[in-house]
Amino acid sequence: MDIVSVENLVKRYGDLVALDHFDLRIRPGEVFGLLGPNGSGKTTAINCILQLLTYDKGSISLFGEPMAPTRYDLKRRIGVVPQNVAVFEELTVRDNIDYFCSLYVGERARRRELVERAIAFVGLEDYARFRPRKLSGGLLRRLNIACGIAHEPDLVFFDEPTVAVDPQSRNAILEGIKAMNASGATVVYTSHYMEEVEEICTRIMIMDHGRGVAVGTNAELKAMVSAGERIEVEVAGLPELPEPVLADLRVLPHVRRAAAEDGRLTVMCGQGTRNVADVLAVLERHQVPMGRIYAEPPTLNDVFLEITGTDLRD
Repeated sequence: MDIVSVENLVKRYGDLVALDHFDLRIRPGEVFGLLGPNGSGKTTAINCILQLLTYDKGSISLFGEPMAPTRYDLKRRIGVVPQNVAVFEELTVRDNIDYFCSLYVGERARRRELVERAIAFVGLEDYARFRPRKLSGGLLRRLNIACGIAHEPDLVFFDEPTVAVDPQSRNAILEGIKAMNASGATVVYTSHYMEEVEEICTRIMIMDHGRGVAVGTNAELKAMVSAGERIEVEVAGLPELPEPVLADLRVLPHVRRAAAEDGRLTVMCGQGTRNVADVLAVLERHQVPMGRIYAEPPTLNDVFLEITGTDLRD
């Protein structure tokens, strides 16, 4: 049974179509990533699933049952960590978490246990008596997460949780999500940071203009396109790479693009087994002085670029 099932969802804002016959299926135990640029419909999709927005057409089921604004029995099983930090400035860290947990758990003794567990989970033990204005941006994000997951939900939505946080807090957030999933929670993770999605998600949907344009595992998505290696070669010492060198590179069997700028040659290749060897052979033949050489496998950005014609970060 799918834990999330969305069929033919349409959401319009006047003439703007935010979700265009959007379909989504998420299985229990997944860390499912919604990857797309800002404005692709990720947040709108989550808000419709949670019944925070009305929609024009479509059906939504959670835990195998139809979702509706009054299905509080289903909502108790859901945690939400919104993109914008939503806490009370006049309450301490502990009191904020306790308040949000009280929306789902009425028993004080049980709630006290859950609050302390949530504080430990996000690493805020030393800040439990602080008010939000005393916290850094990264610590505020951690508090936001604790408020959303303190009642230990079965399904958790994270909407861009690492925006504008320091690297240490970012790593702590991602490790926490992995631990939460390992303990049994299904996670829906939205981001426009492809590196994060690649790191933690078991399956990924690429969204663009309110549609899911591709879905699969990281490896499955990359196998859908012809994108291969990205090869970078330092050619310091040359003001610019001679045009005959670039011309010879561009006629290689799997080379799709070759350009040089600021002492660095970048070659984008299709899938092939000798891409690096072929590129180096051309450079050696032209006696191009080479420094460090990098070869990277295709990224989700390459997949997005080939499917949509635009860069993921545009």
